[in-house]
Amino acid sequence: MKMTPRTQIVAFAFLCGVSIVLWWHALVSALRLALSEEPYTHILLIVPLSLALICLEGRMSPRNCESDATVGAFLLAGALLIAGFERWGGPGLGADLRLSLRMFAMVIWWVASVVFCFGVGTFRRFLFPLCFLFWMVPVPAVVLNWMIPVLQKESASTTRVLFQIVGVPVAQNGTLLDISGLRLEVRPECSSIRSSLLLIVTTMVLAHLFLRSWWRKALIIAVAIPLAVAKNGLRIFVIAELGRRVDSGFFDGNLHHHGGIVFLGIAVVAVVALIWFLHRWEVRRPRELRARLS
Repeated sequence: MKMTPRTQIVAFAFLCGVSIVLWWHALVSALRLALSEEPYTHILLIVPLSLALICLEGRMSPRNCESDATVGAFLLAGALLIAGFERWGGPGLGADLRLSLRMFAMVIWWVASVVFCFGVGTFRRFLFPLCFLFWMVPVPAVVLNWMIPVLQKESASTTRVLFQIVGVPVAQNGTLLDISGLRLEVRPECSSIRSSLLLIVTTMVLAHLFLRSWWRKALIIAVAIPLAVAKNGLRIFVIAELGRRVDSGFFDGNLHHHGGIVFLGIAVVAVVALIWFLHRWEVRRPRELRARLS
């Protein structure tokens, strides 16, 4: 199916408009979650980051693109099937899972609109920013109910190791830490789920921008997962030491309630340093190979 560039843009705008009409309530619900619930804050960043990456990569890529109505229509139909299943085929689904399915269907529709109007080649060219949009799908409660206890326990374990490194006696029982007469509990709200997800999202974008090989990108994203736990353990350790040695007000002060951004920044700096090292390695190896061949 041949379309003129103008027709492609008009058709794409129309399909995007249809998606807003079909999934308006889901989109509003997802934005409300992002503004009110910590585990969903990252949703606010996804569309701006994806659009920025598309604009950046579009300037560096050829612009010839042919629409693919067959594949696009198949994907559009798939999005409608998912939406139909959520509405009529899953009476036992919880509200959170229904919202996840609706948002998943909407993102599929957006990807399908790109394929329908601009072709599979354009989808491949913008594979990462388009697939990155799936981060807009809210994590279902069943997954969060598994993730948060894991983060609690691993953060407590990291804190215990840090105390042991500095020679402070500590005993751990699940998420409870006994430190020289002081008992600390890593509660669900202290799991740092928000900053952990933000760290992973940020790492994915930075790896995409500055690394070329897929295995290096996968490596840095894999490193970000334990790093998310480590920075939360460091946060608990620092607050506990300040509360024990300086002022007990640190246990319930600003660093406790609003200091997550500081430790997120430390983790991002660590990620940037590792990406810089891997990037230098990527650049250096082709130069060394050319030097050997010359």
